[in-house]
Amino acid sequence: MRAIEIQGAFGLDNLALVERDVPKAGPGQIVVRLKAACLNFRDFATVLGLGGQYPLPLVPLSDSVGTVSEVGEGVTRVAAGDRVCPTFFPTWHAGGPTIEGLSKALGGSLDGCAQDYLLIGEDGVVKVPEYMTDMEAAMLPCAALTAWRALMVEGNLKAGDTVLVQGTGGVSMFALQFAKAAGARVIATSSSDEKLERAKALGADDVINYKSTPDWGIAARGFTGGVGVDHVVEVGGAETFTQSLSAIRVGGHVAVIGLLSGMMKDMNVATMFSQNARIHGITVGNRTQFEDMLKAMALHEIHPVIDKTFALEDLKAGLEHMGSGAHFGKIGIEIAS
Repeated sequence: MRAIEIQGAFGLDNLALVERDVPKAGPGQIVVRLKAACLNFRDFATVLGLGGQYPLPLVPLSDSVGTVSEVGEGVTRVAAGDRVCPTFFPTWHAGGPTIEGLSKALGGSLDGCAQDYLLIGEDGVVKVPEYMTDMEAAMLPCAALTAWRALMVEGNLKAGDTVLVQGTGGVSMFALQFAKAAGARVIATSSSDEKLERAKALGADDVINYKSTPDWGIAARGFTGGVGVDHVVEVGGAETFTQSLSAIRVGGHVAVIGLLSGMMKDMNVATMFSQNARIHGITVGNRTQFEDMLKAMALHEIHPVIDKTFALEDLKAGLEHMGSGAHFGKIGIEIAS
């Protein structure tokens, strides 16, 4: 089978297409014939060596969908022919995050999905809704579940709440779709007026160009009559966190998800406690939350927003496209027809 490996050292130029043996399922394991995958910023960072110094060679990518092609002895959760998504953390099935649950991640501590076949435990997959295409389903394991857990699980989002999403990448667009399906109001930010118009077409109620409005946190607060927003989906990191605190209402919820603008920044701690803000770090979610999200998506027939797709052999070009920041929504990788 084909696989893409990071070889020798981290970096986009060290991605190599190789041949590997097709894996065999042992007891409790399954083999999934992968059809499509997708890119997350975490994948870009991992290939560059910024996501952890994992042993090489490493097969990157955490998200994919495929068909179960072989089941091992004792497997009961799925059968050959089932269409499934591997979970980002294959051993985190339910409950809150633990060291054990977060220790094994596809495309990091474990080989990932940039390959034709994936060997995984039967407990590390979920069945996906029939209404979605393979490429759509491949978008779900990381970005969609992260947005779902941030708003619906940890944020306890309710109808009438106001949600601020940063940028127009995968997590933010899923958050927009989930918030609108739940009856919430959404404020979206971007540096591109064109992308903001596309966000409005998806349901964003108010938009802010953060390039022309540097104090966009105050601008977002203005849309709420000065009260502040209920939830911020914080994907920017160091350079956006202060603005998020400016936007949040007293007692509001900031879901800290991304590090697009960096990891370190001096913070005004007084603002955090004076706002009584709930600051919650979010690292994807568990399998049970994934299954709950899929039920809600099927009920509303939510379709992921896909920007462009690339062939498996063109993974480097796909990652370069992600690094440029030009995408709107998710970037797909075609593995098999």
